[in-house]
Amino acid sequence: MTIQAANLQRESAPKRELIAENEASSAGKRTPIIQLEGLTKVYTEGEVSRIVLDELNREFYEGEFVCLLGKSGSGKSTLLNLISGIDAPTRGDVVIYTGARPVRLTALSEQDRTLFRRRHLGIVFQFFNLIPTLTVLENVTLPLELNGWAQRNAQTRARGLLDRVGLGDRLKTFPDKLSGGEQQRVAIARALAHDPLLILADEPTGNLDEDTGETVLSLLLELTRDAGKTLFMATHAPEVARRADRVLHLDHGKLVSDQLWRRLHEP
Repeated sequence: MTIQAANLQRESAPKRELIAENEASSAGKRTPIIQLEGLTKVYTEGEVSRIVLDELNREFYEGEFVCLLGKSGSGKSTLLNLISGIDAPTRGDVVIYTGARPVRLTALSEQDRTLFRRRHLGIVFQFFNLIPTLTVLENVTLPLELNGWAQRNAQTRARGLLDRVGLGDRLKTFPDKLSGGEQQRVAIARALAHDPLLILADEPTGNLDEDTGETVLSLLLELTRDAGKTLFMATHAPEVARRADRVLHLDHGKLVSDQLWRRLHEP
């Protein structure tokens, strides 16, 4: 038995039951935009297997801001990578509803997952991930052009978003001439440019000072709510959770609600 598996078995029965009850009660009658079905990710290092995500069953809905909390190494980024199709699960599936049509990511090839992500998902990274050889305008038009937009239409859309994030006067600037906060604002515009179903944000304020992070967070929330988008954000910052519609914690490989997490960790 691995160390991780032994730790999971040592959890108290009441705790396991509370987590199971919490996951079972998460199902709603609405059609979800994302559905996790027994989602499991196991990493093997030599003879040791480490369970990072353990049989997750959850649904997320259109227009929600979901905040995912957890300590470093708890699997937050792993979960985002599985939802985005960047990585594949050990077991289980991620189902994303594009209109009424459900798409099972495990049924797609790696190339098809890339194309699906390009069309339907927007991603905001902690370290911005702007292309240094492209200008601000070119970074934002890139996902549009990859999705087949004509250059003129792509530039019109990008200019409008860059005006919204306060960078309409920096269109020809390269990323290395921008501050961290400005780069993240470009990244937000890029993530929204192609009108995705879902925005995934992995520690989007983690590389910024407190004041800049608050500004960037407010901008991200304003733009996603105005567009009616689902925002799924992983963060270390509890203060971010106060603004979310739903707060979840990754705890021993399970997703638990904020209320339940507090009950489980009462002294």
